[in-house]
Amino acid sequence: MEIKFDRFASILFLTVGVLFIIGSKHISSSSYGSVVGPDIFPFVLGIILVLLSIRLFYETLINKNGHSKKEELQYKPFAIIIIATLVYILTLESVGYVITTFLFLVVCFQTMERKKLISSIIIAAAFSGIVYFLFVDVLKGTLPGWPIWF
Repeated sequence: MEIKFDRFASILFLTVGVLFIIGSKHISSSSYGSVVGPDIFPFVLGIILVLLSIRLFYETLINKNGHSKKEELQYKPFAIIIIATLVYILTLESVGYVITTFLFLVVCFQTMERKKLISSIIIAAAFSGIVYFLFVDVLKGTLPGWPIWF
């Protein structure tokens, strides 16, 4: 990518991150009896986006040559992940968090690196289960549970 494009993108993402942080403060802090309110997720996303934007901007400053190597765009993996994301969004409530997140992560991991199916399954299962446990049991939040048919 071009260094100028990366600088512009870092400033744009920094702005979006700050807007996420500001916007999250206008969301009510609790809903449905949950200790963790709906304002936490956009707030954390905003912080992560701000930190990554600062990192990208810093990398553009230390890169002296002005250009990095040109990479070929990969449309097929991008399309697969976009479609998987849409399916994830549409099925999250009806199928439940653990199953949809597991399947989504396996599809995304296999799209990025096909040869490691077993490790993709293990990581996806561990991530789905641990996040569900931490959010629902430890933090007393709410996530879509298991489907009725399960």
